[in-house]
Amino acid sequence: MEGPRREEIARIEDLTGRRPTGFRRAAGGYTPAERWVVALEGGDRVFAKIGVDSRTAGWLRDEHRAYTVLAAEFMPRLRGWDDGERPLLLLEDLSRCCWPPPWDGPGIDRVLDALAELRSADPGGALPPVGEFARELTGGWRRVAAEPEAFLSLGLATGRWLRDNAPALAAAEDEASIDGPFPAHLDVRSDNLCFRDGRAVLVDWNHAVVAHPDLDIAGWAPSLHAEGGPAPEEILPGAGPLAAVISGYFADRAGQPVIPTAPRVREVQLRQLRTALPWAARALGLPPLDGPASQPLTNGG
Repeated sequence: MEGPRREEIARIEDLTGRRPTGFRRAAGGYTPAERWVVALEGGDRVFAKIGVDSRTAGWLRDEHRAYTVLAAEFMPRLRGWDDGERPLLLLEDLSRCCWPPPWDGPGIDRVLDALAELRSADPGGALPPVGEFARELTGGWRRVAAEPEAFLSLGLATGRWLRDNAPALAAAEDEASIDGPFPAHLDVRSDNLCFRDGRAVLVDWNHAVVAHPDLDIAGWAPSLHAEGGPAPEEILPGAGPLAAVISGYFADRAGQPVIPTAPRVREVQLRQLRTALPWAARALGLPPLDGPASQPLTNGG
């Protein structure tokens, strides 16, 4: 029967006090970390994440830190942790919960409520400031303008459109405020949230930081719209600078070569760019995109 390594099965038993009786590899995820739904003796189940290299090990340690300092109803319940060369994180199994899309108004409101609860949480100074990641999160439009080939290969805009509008997008990025004292998830998307007992629950907390209170909503809005939800400005009006930051982040990455260990990442980035960039153009009063692939996605298509 397929399952984790024998020594990791023993670690799961030590952490839970119950013998594992079955394993199912969990679908999804964009990293090579192992993910298992583990059936335990007595009928209980847990979700196991296992770091397989130095990068995924570091992310799991960061995620565990978030669970220890933010434990709340908008997070999965922590079931166990064992550090080491291959860190093991055990969480409650949420696979039987409701995972969007499709979206409706109450579901969107539940996510906004969860993000408001997150902003009001006290991480006790244990989360890093978003400024530590500013080089990755900001400056995308300046990098695209300097080396435009990868972005232009996506077909969303012509070289002329980029030359005419990249300066305004870069200037708006410079104006954006991303710093702040509020806890933020920094990776809010439908595959990172579900609904449990009428509440939104966010998963994958390895990017948790303290940041501007609107940053999570700005990051979520493009994927929500791509899946048939409202336009970003309907849930976050007047956010042109943040729209420039989010669209610049994806514009700088979506056209880059496929990542061998995470081959679906570029596809997701392109999907979000296709809604984030028109949002930024509308919010900043720029002309519509003029590339052959610039038609907006609708109804999740």
